Amino acid sequence: MLIIRNLHASVEDKDILKGVNLEIKAGEVHAIMGPNGAGKSTLSSIIAGNENYEVSQGEILLDGEDISDMAPEERAHKGVFLSFQYPVEIPGVSVTNFIKTAINEKRKANGEEEMPANEMLKKIREKSELLEMDRKFLSRSLNEGFSGGEKKRNEIFQMAMLEPKIAILDETDSGLDIDALRIVANGVNKLKNENNAVLVITHYQRLLDYIIPDFVHVLMDGKIVKSGGKELAIELEEKGYDWIKSELN
Repeated sequence: MLIIRNLHASVEDKDILKGVNLEIKAGEVHAIMGPNGAGKSTLSSIIAGNENYEVSQGEILLDGEDISDMAPEERAHKGVFLSFQYPVEIPGVSVTNFIKTAINEKRKANGEEEMPANEMLKKIREKSELLEMDRKFLSRSLNEGFSGGEKKRNEIFQMAMLEPKIAILDETDSGLDIDALRIVANGVNKLKNENNAVLVITHYQRLLDYIIPDFVHVLMDGKIVKSGGKELAIELEEKGYDWIKSELN
């Protein structure tokens, strides 16, 4: 589904990614862990098309199609979804109106008619119930005055409504208490299926107690230096990253 080959990227002439290789197949959940400054959030931003980064080498393929030169909105229409670490507030635009616009823009880009209002309302109702969201929440301005947990839950709601092929969760656990973490993780678990894939970027193993990864990758100094199963995340929690550095040396 998603293949990244020899990806090199920089920002303001500083090299950050130095040859990342990664393959994620449909139905899989991958987690990327690593120390601060390793390039984890840079990788997620580049997959989504953030133009602040300069990609000097490599390619990003989604279902065999090279999306490297596509604009962020084109990638979104193709099925790339990024849950932001710090979601933006948009006063005056309700959660419901935002998601209606996003869905219909995606449908338009794919040559489809707008979703009928009754179908849209039914889907909103189903997905909000799935994520245990209060219906009043949907009429509030997007992220304005939201708690950290509400912002993250809203991101997962957007993911539920847009049904992306590849969902990238960039430190979704940041700032969440255990109840909010459980609800967000349960939502992700209910949404994953054999036709989509999830990439989780996190510092902490605790999120992976709720969203069980098929593969865990360690990103250090701009490269994936080690991969394994969930047990690798547990080992990292216990030992930190220094033991991997000593292995590499």
